[in-house]
Amino acid sequence: MPIDEPRLSRSPVVRYALLTIGWLSLVLGVIGIFLPVLPTTPFLLLSAACFVRSSRRVYLWLVTHPQLGPWIRDYLDGNGIPLRGKIWAIGLMWAGIGFSCWLVPLLWARLFMLSSAVLVSIYILRQKTRRLD
Repeated sequence: MPIDEPRLSRSPVVRYALLTIGWLSLVLGVIGIFLPVLPTTPFLLLSAACFVRSSRRVYLWLVTHPQLGPWIRDYLDGNGIPLRGKIWAIGLMWAGIGFSCWLVPLLWARLFMLSSAVLVSIYILRQKTRRLD
């Protein structure tokens, strides 16, 4: 085993806890694909981090998954986000936030949603833009 390759946890309790957290964050990440307010990539990265320490088989399934794997691999490889992905992510997020602000009359909730949208937009825009080959 190479030195830089993460090892599975020796404790079965820790492995099961990491497996549980990994699956929960994977579910949240998949839900985040459809809900603009919920981020996808951080949950997928958390899942990968939990799986690499708890189950090599599940980790390999996740990173080689046809739909979910590229999100993780591109981020870990430092390839960035495609321009089209940035536009879609920011556009859908702002549409969802705008609709939510229209529905929710509470000022503090609107301010929270708007400040979250601004911060997520800044984060997305600061990420490297991946060039398509």
